[in-house]
Amino acid sequence: MRVVTYNIHRAKGMDRRVRPARIVDVLREIGADVIALQEVLSFEGGRRELDQARYFAEELGLHLGLGINRTLRGGTYGNVVLSRYPLASTCNYDLSVKRREKRGCLRTDVQISEQRIIHVFNLHLGTSFLERRRQARKLVEARIIDGHDLVGPRVVLGDFNEWTAGLTSRVLSARLNSVDIRTHLRRSRTYPGLFPIMHLDHIYFDDAIELERLALHRTRTTLVASDHLPLVADFRV
Repeated sequence: MRVVTYNIHRAKGMDRRVRPARIVDVLREIGADVIALQEVLSFEGGRRELDQARYFAEELGLHLGLGINRTLRGGTYGNVVLSRYPLASTCNYDLSVKRREKRGCLRTDVQISEQRIIHVFNLHLGTSFLERRRQARKLVEARIIDGHDLVGPRVVLGDFNEWTAGLTSRVLSARLNSVDIRTHLRRSRTYPGLFPIMHLDHIYFDDAIELERLALHRTRTTLVASDHLPLVADFRV
């Protein structure tokens, strides 16, 4: 199963142009089974590509899970999961901290077979150190990633905005395996795509899943399409 996390920056590229079609091209190149997107901006009633969440799902022929965190310029803004497999259920958890930008964690239960579900948690954490500490506590105390109703393995991924080992990293590493980019990519920095100085995008997973391959999808298109690069993981379930 191929999984990707990708902050698309509202489909606004490094050339300052909003081009959702470029994001579709990138996702087609990757060919992932489950796609976790952050910073998706959708407007209804206008041009089809401006409703980014549904545009991506329709163009790629994938199931759509939508986690709206706030409104922006009259549109809805948040996280999206696209899946080749049916989605048994979706739930968006509020991770917002007072006086900070609204943030969320989108849980999608991906039905990979009649008997098996994988719980995918797509999150986008805040830019403040103290904000992320509160969000890390909420992930545990509100039983978001440790819910009693979880029946299958978990994948937690997204833009953590955490470039050093903070509380979020410690909380998740105590419960899940962490993708070590230095082992697989021989680098410790992935953001921004053109001149990497930080590592913001992360993937965690349960023991029931085996990581086979990790890649940073770096092409001519991805260097322009967003300020982040897609982080791609191939798992054996």
